[in-house]
Amino acid sequence: QVQLVESGGGLVQPGGSLRLSCATSGIFFNIYTMNWYRQAPEKQRELVASVTTGGSSGMYADSVKGRFTASRDNAKNTVYLQMNNVLPEDTAVYYCNAERGARSIWGQGAQVTVSS
Repeated sequence: QVQLVESGGGLVQPGGSLRLSCATSGIFFNIYTMNWYRQAPEKQRELVASVTTGGSSGMYADSVKGRFTASRDNAKNTVYLQMNNVLPEDTAVYYCNAERGARSIWGQGAQVTVSS
């Protein structure tokens, strides 16, 4: 059974840090580009960061550059999103996504709320 399960979301104060994890199962993790998306209320889902199969950072949205770092552990079939110096506008549901060619697999999402 294919599963992507996000964890680590929650409430964090502005300027704080949070690390999201996405544990995968049922896929050959090493061949998938792993992406992090987010969707804020009444906004479209946007690509935040991606990590190539070899672990190199594929891209970062301009709004998170210098603050967020995406990484992966191929031995653990897990991808991470380290979020530092978070801002209220980072509040959103964060989704893990596995992508290879036309195949795209989604996790259920993790809520991140940045508020004092």
